[in-house]
Amino acid sequence: MSPLDRYRAKRDPDKTPEPIPPEDSAANKRRSSRAPRTARTEEPRFVIQEHHARSLHWDFRLERDDVLVSWAVPKGLPADRGVNHLAVHVEDHPLEYGSFSGRIPDHEYGAGTVTIWDSGTYECTEWNDRSIKVILHGSRVDSRYGLFHTDGENWMIHRIDPAPAGWEPLPELVRPMLATAASDLPENDQDWAYEFKWDGVRAVVYVDGGRARALSRTDRDVSVSYPELRGLGEALGSLQVILDGEIVALDADGRPSFEALQPRMNTAEPGRVRRLAESVPVTYMIFDIMYLDGHSALQVPYGERRKLLEGLELAGPHWATPPSEKGGGKAVLEAARTAGLEGVVAKRTDSAYRPGVRDPSWRKLKNFRTQSVVIGGWAGGQGRLRGDLGALLCGIPGPDGLSYVGRVGTGFDAAERSELRCQLARLERQTSPFAAPLPRAELLGVTWAEPEIVGEVRFAEWTRTGRLRQPAWRGRRPDQRPQEVVVEP
Repeated sequence: MSPLDRYRAKRDPDKTPEPIPPEDSAANKRRSSRAPRTARTEEPRFVIQEHHARSLHWDFRLERDDVLVSWAVPKGLPADRGVNHLAVHVEDHPLEYGSFSGRIPDHEYGAGTVTIWDSGTYECTEWNDRSIKVILHGSRVDSRYGLFHTDGENWMIHRIDPAPAGWEPLPELVRPMLATAASDLPENDQDWAYEFKWDGVRAVVYVDGGRARALSRTDRDVSVSYPELRGLGEALGSLQVILDGEIVALDADGRPSFEALQPRMNTAEPGRVRRLAESVPVTYMIFDIMYLDGHSALQVPYGERRKLLEGLELAGPHWATPPSEKGGGKAVLEAARTAGLEGVVAKRTDSAYRPGVRDPSWRKLKNFRTQSVVIGGWAGGQGRLRGDLGALLCGIPGPDGLSYVGRVGTGFDAAERSELRCQLARLERQTSPFAAPLPRAELLGVTWAEPEIVGEVRFAEWTRTGRLRQPAWRGRRPDQRPQEVVVEP
């Protein structure tokens, strides 16, 4: 039996551009197909191919006994010797495959795009049925690696040498830096850069081995809710990256809309997510980078971080890198107002990234007023809403506890009223969660609730008594914790 019989059986030479040598060519294969030797004239060759198939992976191939012994490595070669990556042993490939790149047609075995990620020669220090150790000499990889057999077709691959000098592991968690509210543009305009403020939800995206994982401000994994981000991971390939940005949905006029995003924010059931992804697609607006390929960017000044981010050229069907303008804050704010956008964020060009901190080196200026609130109870409706939710009692945490800031009774649709009523019923309590007693007129028909739900309202202004004037409900904020809510001036 020829070592390439399994390879040939999976491929039709009339349908795929992959090299498929005829069965009688084995005797001439080594002499005719091998790429020219380098200065290491006696060393065999290796190739690592990036394969964008049904799921992104890397094909690791070692020349041995006139074939390429091959493994599919879903997350690529690890840079940290303390980490093992799965490597699935697949059929031997012909030596000609070492120079193959191209598109394997749809419906064929391995359909997708193949590119050469790295290639070169290697030294073998151990090779048996359970363990293989090699020293790779390529343009991107020049170090020792080992493979060990686990079960069936599964092996694990690990780096034997220490990580490259200066390399830092990808952090498990980097919380987003937060902006302080401001009513005026900063002085020293040229020391600041200006971005549009997007009316969506914050998400930090971690990309490792071509897989994207999105975390909300509350450290909740929301990857299932936004499957559009999978393509971003594949686009970045082998790069390890942590990105900061905002997930937005567009309204009928093509403007970012928090209300339009509501069904996506509050859904994780896979079937419903798939349907909503078609009717309410989202875009990830990327505005910062915290880690890139083995190096933290947290202490890198904002202006230089933007250059790193823009160098990635991240633009795709569901992700974009919106512009950042140095200086000209007045014009940027006016452009945001004309476009109907929420506002702008001003960032000092020399500022570091401070995870989880609300810092004055980032300032947000709004074109319309919004406020996050914590729900402390609800009042029944009147008239056609009798027996249903009529209004929410809103508060903002302060040094003395939850301060009452008023009721909101408009901005709901029937589905939102029903969902909120169900959630609040599970949080019902007998006493008020607010720090001070409410006016007697506010107590009629009230049911108290544990202050765990965060929502957002749009309002006209603050009254002299600290109440929201003309508030309208915009939606729930599962991406915020109650203790994070602060007064927006």
